[in-house]
Amino acid sequence: MFRGRFDYNIDEKGRTSLPAKFREVLSAQDDERLILTTFDACLWAYPTAEWQLIEEKIAALPQFSSQVKALQRVFVSGASECPIDKQGRILIPPTLRDYAGLKREIVFVGMTRRIEIWAKERWDSTFNASQKLIEDATDSLGELGL
Repeated sequence: MFRGRFDYNIDEKGRTSLPAKFREVLSAQDDERLILTTFDACLWAYPTAEWQLIEEKIAALPQFSSQVKALQRVFVSGASECPIDKQGRILIPPTLRDYAGLKREIVFVGMTRRIEIWAKERWDSTFNASQKLIEDATDSLGELGL
């Protein structure tokens, strides 16, 4: 499981190191790649096996549904396989960097089965909004059994 937040940098070529904790998870799964895709103003990164499960679920949905087509056009078409090199780095393609606004400072966010990759400014804003939402919804969270 992926957990934690880690501030990193991305270079002008789009290379960045993965946090060591995340590399450990991937290594335990014997996975040397991440599948990155576009969603929610950031990048979602999946281990290969997890991505395959998602693709199978999406493929089983009604293909003529406008919502399914939209999901495929945004989520599936944006997917890119990113190998992890011997130094523990990935190369994020330019189209994905542009979508997420990744310039120099980025944040890796563990989201249990996936990783989110954010531009630092976007992450700070999203985190603050999420924190406010959680503060306003503590009673509702109790109903979830957490």
